[in-house]
Amino acid sequence: MSSALATALIQAHQHLQTLSATDWLVPDASAIVATQHGVVEALDGQAARCWKSGGPSRDPLRLGHSPLPHTWLQQSLNGLPMDASQRWLPQGGAEAEIAFRIAHEVDAELAAGLDQASALALCDGMALSIELTASRWQQGSAAPDALRQADLQSHAALLLGPWLPVQPERDWSAQACEIRIGEAEALRRIGSHSLVDPAWLLPHWLRFACRDGRRVPAGSVVTTGSWTGNLPLRQGERVLIRFEGLGELSVQT
Repeated sequence: MSSALATALIQAHQHLQTLSATDWLVPDASAIVATQHGVVEALDGQAARCWKSGGPSRDPLRLGHSPLPHTWLQQSLNGLPMDASQRWLPQGGAEAEIAFRIAHEVDAELAAGLDQASALALCDGMALSIELTASRWQQGSAAPDALRQADLQSHAALLLGPWLPVQPERDWSAQACEIRIGEAEALRRIGSHSLVDPAWLLPHWLRFACRDGRRVPAGSVVTTGSWTGNLPLRQGERVLIRFEGLGELSVQT
């Protein structure tokens, strides 16, 4: 089932055509993972070097993890606005996030012994992150959760700001974040990340990513969940995010 589902999702990307969730059985956890990796490897031509991770609480069982196509990642090295106008965004959305970069290869043995501090010590940079979302399912957020997970957790693009030094002592519970989409009023939140500290999930993500003999290569990037929720986005709108004390980032869709 996972092979057929992966093939259908790959073709959806290639032909810019959405699928009906009613045509598919709900995959189990192993089929979801196999589908995710099958889609990423087909679109990227290589094993995953980019991930999204996150969840509604500090319950490891409620975290979601998905590999992402590295070719869908853009980075603004000088802080200038980015262009994602060619991205396909059916039922699009945008999220304000923080991403981390792993400086050393991680395997299952190393990942097994990590806590938050030692996992963060493996990172050599963090960056502001705009995740653009989209659904390849015609039912969008009403599609079964397992099918949305298989669809790379509704991922469409990852836009990163310049790399910043990792700040282990940063008080994320007091972090102010703002997002503005199009001409709408900016949404501002303080300490709004569901995990309080986005780096909390790093060891959990690494253990997940290293299952079944996989490794996380040096230079891999993970974005760590939304500070403002997934906000609706229409193609052609501009997204601007600001994290107080860290800078701002924008993209034109």
